[in-house]
Amino acid sequence: MSSVVKNWFKNFEFSHQEWRVLIKRIVTAVVLIPIVLLLVLRAPVAVVAVVTGAVALLTIHEFLKLVEAYGVQPLRKPTYGAVLLFFLLLVVNAGQGKPLLSTEIFGVAAAFAATIVTFVFLTIAMRREDLATGYPAAAASVFAFTYIALPLAMLVQLRQQWAGAFLILYLLLVVWSGDIFAYFVGKSMGRHLMAPRISPKKTWEGAAASLIASLIIGGSLFYYASEVSTAFLQWGLIQRRDGMFGLERPALLPILLLTAALNIAAQLGDLVESLIKRGAGVKDSGAILPGHGGMLDRIDALLFAAPVLWVWAAWRVTQ
Repeated sequence: MSSVVKNWFKNFEFSHQEWRVLIKRIVTAVVLIPIVLLLVLRAPVAVVAVVTGAVALLTIHEFLKLVEAYGVQPLRKPTYGAVLLFFLLLVVNAGQGKPLLSTEIFGVAAAFAATIVTFVFLTIAMRREDLATGYPAAAASVFAFTYIALPLAMLVQLRQQWAGAFLILYLLLVVWSGDIFAYFVGKSMGRHLMAPRISPKKTWEGAAASLIASLIIGGSLFYYASEVSTAFLQWGLIQRRDGMFGLERPALLPILLLTAALNIAAQLGDLVESLIKRGAGVKDSGAILPGHGGMLDRIDALLFAAPVLWVWAAWRVTQ
């Protein structure tokens, strides 16, 4: 047993540069996590929509810079304008003192927005002198809208649903715990590379640890949702409509299946962003978050996991 432990610690060595990055990551997380949790649990939906819209614009700015590395000149101003208008509508509705949008209406609005921006961007691209650049530019802008803006908007709509704050907290814990355990287990025990051409440091051992951690932490939170919500209410962290109270303890298997689906989606989201960066020849999407890189680097997993939870929540409200 002692030899196993010694080998584990031996594998768990960091270079000086890696220690610096790790410390930056920890400090950034210590500062940002309480802010994010207060925003999720306590902030009015209108404030959530404003902050999320700002995150969407920053992330899309980073993404469009990556696109330029592919030789594409995206439609920057039209893309920013479409995202700003979309989130402005969410803010205006939230500020009226009534539910933001019903799940059904939001679903229709999101599908309409994704369709209409395609026609708008292609129409704008017609004005380019070099027509060969029109379609790639429009395609990049459409992808930016659907890849980044729509999943983040789903979080805003999810927040205004019944128990929305609790659901987003559950989503964040699933993503965060999976990311943390994937990093440390992959660093110390990873031997079998998952996708060496796309992300050379990701291993199957890290992916398995990520899934197990998400199942334990996220699954436990959801399984004890009523007790956790009651504690949060007593501490003044949530309002009654934002938690799950007085419910019968849910069946464990559906919770684990949902949690596993979220974790797998999150890991795929991480790999997809790595693919985009690898093709662009960069390590990070930006440098706005010390130790983490850019905003896209920080929320890449969330962009794939959020729609999965939103679809589950939409199915729940129709039952």
